[in-house]
Amino acid sequence: MAHHDIVVIGASAGGISALTALVSGFPAGLPATLFVVVHVPPYAVSRLPEILCRAGALPAVHATDGMPIRTGQIIVAPPDRHLLVRQGWVELSRGPRENHTRPAIDPLFRSAARAHGPRVIGIVLSGALYDGSLGLMAVKLRGGVAIVQDPREATIDSMPRTALKSMQADYVLGAAKMASVIVDLTRTPIEEQRGAPVTETDEPLAAVIAADFSEQAHDERAEETTVYTCPDCGGVLWQHGEAAQLSFRCHVGHAYAPEILLSQKADEFEAALWSSLRLLREKATLTRQLAARTRGSSVGSHDKMTARIEEQAELNERYARSIQEILAAMPNAADQMTMIAPLAEDEAAAS
Repeated sequence: MAHHDIVVIGASAGGISALTALVSGFPAGLPATLFVVVHVPPYAVSRLPEILCRAGALPAVHATDGMPIRTGQIIVAPPDRHLLVRQGWVELSRGPRENHTRPAIDPLFRSAARAHGPRVIGIVLSGALYDGSLGLMAVKLRGGVAIVQDPREATIDSMPRTALKSMQADYVLGAAKMASVIVDLTRTPIEEQRGAPVTETDEPLAAVIAADFSEQAHDERAEETTVYTCPDCGGVLWQHGEAAQLSFRCHVGHAYAPEILLSQKADEFEAALWSSLRLLREKATLTRQLAARTRGSSVGSHDKMTARIEEQAELNERYARSIQEILAAMPNAADQMTMIAPLAEDEAAAS
């Protein structure tokens, strides 16, 4: 018989004190694994595992990509990586930011719900805005248990209040009272059929988006909205006509022949590359300046942070060099139109 053995916890501003109060109540050898996401800046040197080790009896470590899931430990998301729970192992991802942050809480909760269904306990602690609400809803929909910190106790109550507005939590508790409830839940058998685990590829919205792009690539979206945006206003484009009569138009009236749209997209792409190059150079320079300031005030505890900042600066410079190489290899506008022209002529002849 299965048990609740996957506990996913999300916190942001004001969440460290709530998190330490929570983990302090767990006994050694807890028959569950705790996964923790706390919003941290990408350059930060996270000492959260050390803090959690001191707070309670469970060992805490930063997640590494592919590490196996073992009960009786706390796995913490490192800076600038999403923590995802798979069946028997964890994955670290540098996927898109969600709710303006990476690591984010929602990806952790969703992945756990997909992989482990009703075995999951999801917990939202103190924090600003709304990260964690949709993820906690996913936990509930898959048959898991939803626990929310009492907003009256939370240092920053936005995340708990938003979660409670989005769904009916199973428990609304102070942080210090959660551990005993979770221990009881880990000892309570559950029915696996309460929620069916699904795989990452079964994410409905991702599948819809992928299908739309596939249809567009195969020219199967006539008279429909496309996956393209208008170069002039950024609005969605509709596709109309076929072959030589094919055109694209946005809802305010900007219209393009496919050759012109392709040329505009090439210009947008080049502009984006130049903008990225500028931003990377500025970021690398500012990062090195920050490293110099940190090094100048270093008293030992800042050594790791200085090394991390310098490593990021070198990475930015390497990315900048790669973009410069792409820009140098790009065909000019005349060459691009020369490549496009025969396609247009063939379509016109066929029509």
